[in-house]
Amino acid sequence: MSHNKNIETELNVEYKGKAIEVLPDKKPISIVKQRDFDDDYKEVRGNLKHLVSTGEAAIEGILKVATEGDHPRAYEVVSQLIKTVSDVNKDLVDLHKKTKEIKKEDNKYVQKNTTNNAFYVGSTSDLQDIINTSRSRNKVIENNDERN
Repeated sequence: MSHNKNIETELNVEYKGKAIEVLPDKKPISIVKQRDFDDDYKEVRGNLKHLVSTGEAAIEGILKVATEGDHPRAYEVVSQLIKTVSDVNKDLVDLHKKTKEIKKEDNKYVQKNTTNNAFYVGSTSDLQDIINTSRSRNKVIENNDERN
């Protein structure tokens, strides 16, 4: 504020500014970005679809002109228009691929919690009995000795 006073005195003017209160945005950034991305995707997709439909109508019209006039230049225009419409269709497919890649990248940074630690509460001899029952100390030994 002291800089303003020095400037005011040097220029012989009075500063009449207003204080502006800056409020933080209450929406989380990721949700806003996702909405923007979805809105942009829908807009681009709609534009491409509109271009395809307009191109198809133009192809029909110029094809009528070409068949009626039987002029080589008209057929050249038809072929260029068909190529342009097919390129727009390819762009529409590329849009879908890029959208999947972007969403895949967003999900790549999600933390996945996998716990691989298992705890056993008991003695080591009990654990050995569970793991290897053939060497278990609880093994029942049967006497097959037949002495008569």
